[in-house]
Amino acid sequence: MAQDECFVRLQKAFDDRGAFTVADDMHRNVIISYFEGGESYCVSGKARVENGTIVSIFLQYDDNTYELMEKKFYNSKKQPPTIVNGITEMIYNADSEKFKIVFIDQLKPKKKGYKTVQLPDDL
Repeated sequence: MAQDECFVRLQKAFDDRGAFTVADDMHRNVIISYFEGGESYCVSGKARVENGTIVSIFLQYDDNTYELMEKKFYNSKKQPPTIVNGITEMIYNADSEKFKIVFIDQLKPKKKGYKTVQLPDDL
């Protein structure tokens, strides 16, 4: 269920392109990346940000409904998780799950590339 290491691909995109600041609000298009046994898998969700930290997380179902993650969650220091470059620090919950939240809408666009030219064959 590794989904081609979804988090590795997300992390690389954010490292390469950077992210816009994640504002305090309900963000309805986030990716929740779980880590198990050295692999990651990703699910859709939404998250509320207040004062730059995650205060609530909702997981999305196939029928587009959401369920609040009621388990307590926290960072490695037992504090509310913060966001750096569009991705949270590692989050832990009471069920010993580990995950990060990726604010995919905050990913900066790809830089424009130069258009190459095709030289004529008769040169």
